[in-house]
Amino acid sequence: MTFSDDLSFAEHGGAFDEGTSPYPVVFGISFTPQIIGIIVGSLGLLGAGYMFLNLVMPTLESYQQQQVKNSELLVEIDQKKIKVQQADKIKEELAQAKQQKIQVLSLFANEKALSTLLLDTNRLVQSGAKTPGNGVGAQLKKFVPSANKPEIVTDGTLGLQVDNKLKRSNINVEIVGTFEQTQSIMRNIERLQPLMIVKDFQTKLEPPEAISPEDKNKRMRNGPVEITTSFQLQALMPLSPEDAAAIAADTAAKAKGQK
Repeated sequence: MTFSDDLSFAEHGGAFDEGTSPYPVVFGISFTPQIIGIIVGSLGLLGAGYMFLNLVMPTLESYQQQQVKNSELLVEIDQKKIKVQQADKIKEELAQAKQQKIQVLSLFANEKALSTLLLDTNRLVQSGAKTPGNGVGAQLKKFVPSANKPEIVTDGTLGLQVDNKLKRSNINVEIVGTFEQTQSIMRNIERLQPLMIVKDFQTKLEPPEAISPEDKNKRMRNGPVEITTSFQLQALMPLSPEDAAAIAADTAAKAKGQK
């Protein structure tokens, strides 16, 4: 083979190498390493996007929903704690109100207290200070309870808030004694355990002793002048359950009749 032949072969070989690609060709596209890398990278991004949308996103949404539920539960728990605290406070206030009610009701009279009121009043009168000089003590002249049973207060004389909440029993009392004795007795009556109201308080001087015609030299008695004091005691009592039920029924009947 001559040099010219070698040259010709080299030319043909070079042309053959240029027309044949060492990489796969699909639809006229030669899949070089760069193109394959781009395709693989694109497929990876698509796969990652698919996994994000189908796996990560639902999980993230579920997590966020759980967070919202957790926050709502925490708020609900806090509200329940507040309600429990308020309930405890209300129970404590209710217990205090009941105790105060018991203490207030203990100030009022009752059937048992009224049964001993005559003895208590007579004891207070007899324990009045004796008049210096003649040693005469005060006397209980009259103690007349009302013949009627205790009446429910409805006339507003004790305040509109008291109407239909208390009942009272009236007792007419009359005592005789000096001013100092009467003053001491009235103060002691104020200290009685049942709550009493004094009404229609009146006083008058006792007339002097008459001088007997047979003994004109008899001198009038010495010492302070006695006075007669009359008044009405009103004993206040709380309503019984029967009284309260009757008032409630009467109020309901009146309200129904107004409709």
